[in-house]
Amino acid sequence: MDNLFHQVVEPGRPALMPPGGTAEGVPALRKELRVDVLEQDSMVVVTADMIPGVTKDDISIDLLDPNTLEIAAERKTEKEEEKEGYYLHERRFGAVRRVIPLPKAVKMEEAKATFKNGVLEIHLKKSAEEKKTKIAIE
Repeated sequence: MDNLFHQVVEPGRPALMPPGGTAEGVPALRKELRVDVLEQDSMVVVTADMIPGVTKDDISIDLLDPNTLEIAAERKTEKEEEKEGYYLHERRFGAVRRVIPLPKAVKMEEAKATFKNGVLEIHLKKSAEEKKTKIAIE
């Protein structure tokens, strides 16, 4: 049991990182937006935890193609701060971007987005699926 525990929790490795893995496999460790994608009957719902300090005016949502959504945000510093005297300086300013593959094709018409308490929620209507048609052989 101890060996199994140490494979999962190694000193110096974040607990979210898979054994032998790198930060590349975990969005939160790559400092990306963390998202949930939910497929419902006629909708695809994307929920994203935004970086603290971002307002709705700092967020950009783009449908790159019917199956790919891009969310980008930028947190800007209001004034230049001197680093001298800081004991710990972990807060970040800058841009973050995430391209999200969607489970079904969607259309931008009737898309709705809300932003409340740092959580962005996007409701996208699925595109009408094309019905299969048979092709007659002449």
